[in-house]
Amino acid sequence: MPIASLTTGVIARIMHGEDVIQPVLQILGIKRINTNTDQERYRLLMSDGKYYNSYAMLASQLNEMQHRGLLNENTIVRLEKYMTSMVGKEGSGKRVLIVTELTVLNSGEEVKTKIGDPVTYENAAKQDTVTKATPAASAPLKKEQSYNNNNNNNNNNTMNSTMNSTLSASLTHPIASLSPYQNKWVIKARVTSKTAIRTWSNARGEGKLFSMDLMDESGEIRATAFKEQCDKFYDLIEVDNVYFFSKCQLKPANKQYSQLKNDYEMTFTGETMVQLCDDEDNGGIPEIKFDLIPISQVSNMENKESVDTIGICKEVGELQTFTSRTTNKEFKKRELTLVDTSNAAVTLTLWGDEAVNFDGHVQPVILVKGSRINEFNGGKSLSMGGGSILKINPDIPEAHKLRGWFDNGGGDNISTMVSARTGGGSFSTDWVTLKDARIRNLGSGDKPDYFQCKAVVHIVKQENAFYKACPQADCNKKVVDEGNGHYRCERCNAAFPNFKYRLLINMSIGDWTSNRWVTCFSEIGEQLLKHSSQEVGEALENDPATAEKMFSDINFSSYIFKLRCKNEMYGDMTRNKLTVQSMSPINYKEYNKHLIKELKEMTGIGPAN
Repeated sequence: MPIASLTTGVIARIMHGEDVIQPVLQILGIKRINTNTDQERYRLLMSDGKYYNSYAMLASQLNEMQHRGLLNENTIVRLEKYMTSMVGKEGSGKRVLIVTELTVLNSGEEVKTKIGDPVTYENAAKQDTVTKATPAASAPLKKEQSYNNNNNNNNNNTMNSTMNSTLSASLTHPIASLSPYQNKWVIKARVTSKTAIRTWSNARGEGKLFSMDLMDESGEIRATAFKEQCDKFYDLIEVDNVYFFSKCQLKPANKQYSQLKNDYEMTFTGETMVQLCDDEDNGGIPEIKFDLIPISQVSNMENKESVDTIGICKEVGELQTFTSRTTNKEFKKRELTLVDTSNAAVTLTLWGDEAVNFDGHVQPVILVKGSRINEFNGGKSLSMGGGSILKINPDIPEAHKLRGWFDNGGGDNISTMVSARTGGGSFSTDWVTLKDARIRNLGSGDKPDYFQCKAVVHIVKQENAFYKACPQADCNKKVVDEGNGHYRCERCNAAFPNFKYRLLINMSIGDWTSNRWVTCFSEIGEQLLKHSSQEVGEALENDPATAEKMFSDINFSSYIFKLRCKNEMYGDMTRNKLTVQSMSPINYKEYNKHLIKELKEMTGIGPAN
């Protein structure tokens, strides 16, 4: 494929506020940046062959392209949609380019090198300064334009995403003084929480939105951005930063969705202005406050009540994916076990991107604000919601105290499990060797038994490692090949031109006492093989060499396995079946604590704990 030509000099035009249709640029570098949330953000170094720009950000909806390795160094891309916005004060502020949709024209491997000898557009000679002439576009422009957006109605109207005047701290109003009867106002507020983008679709149309909670010294207020404003502001606004806000619509608050003590809420409009507040202007805006309670007190709280607490993440559950039967939407969640100095433990559920991106292998301190209490089987658990805040290893005295307590063995004496105990992979899962599981006849009762063990993978069978399943999101039933290019699902009573692969893997694992064959379903199988079900299925059917490597690479790897044990009938025979509920890398600090405890119990040389 021929190497695409760059749109030479276009970066200076874009960064001076001109709207340019589908500019072609080269990525010279991409770097993940730290944020105050678990949301991944990537910064781009982009070049047009003449100028380069380091103030470019990848919109979060494009993170998947980076995960798939499509945005490597030297890659040439065409910007289909983008926006620019000023961050900071007039004169000293920076215009940031945010890429919301792009097409890869040439991979970095094809291009292999940097094109041209670009310099920063800010140092361009005066003769290169772009005039403010109206750019060629397929629709009339409105004010200064910097967002290239092809709307569904194809009118290609662009919207103003820059601030024509700098918001001044001297003109700010307290949040508590706002009312719908005021027209000109500016507030200076801290963003205390921000929801993920939510979408909707109904008979009246479809769209997207996100909400945030704002706070100043006088009070709090909820603000919501819909559709174009959602795209425009989502990546610009970060939790815990202070911003100036102006030209929002005020209306009575919907108490069904907001617990804030304010009779009004704000809605972003096409004229809304948001500007980051410099550190020297942050005075008077309080930090986010936390009303922390010990974990042991969670059991005394009412169902659905909001709670702030802090604890050590002692255990991290596997990422779980499920589909809502009512909306047919896919959800992802992950359960954490938090412990604290009250010698109690509680389950905290993370959702969406927060669940996907969470890394708890170092057992960090977790602080949560506004988590919701859920009651189940007599126990209480915590769940993150749209207005909840999660902080990892916060720099506060309570966190430092917890860290010292846990590192000195404090987490070994947990006496209370606030959340309901479940059979699979809960905080209380017993350590049992594979041999002892047989001796104790685990799984022979009416209900399955669960245990955990440290074991090594001996061999993973390739034979019958997958099946072809119904492509519907909420169905995993095996389909029947009708021989005419269609696959029939008996459960859905429908035929489809495609299918999805589901894994059903058998493997031999062993500890120091015995070996056992165990079964893994798709989610665990994907974690085991480090490839998606689709990739594994295609390799097994079409690329035996690749499949062989996938299955052999895992051999002789050790994990902590949590297993479900149950006797099942196969014809006239009863077989004791082990199914992997979860597998995790070995945390040797925790595992050594378990071994020391076992040694003390066996030798009687000291207390078990």
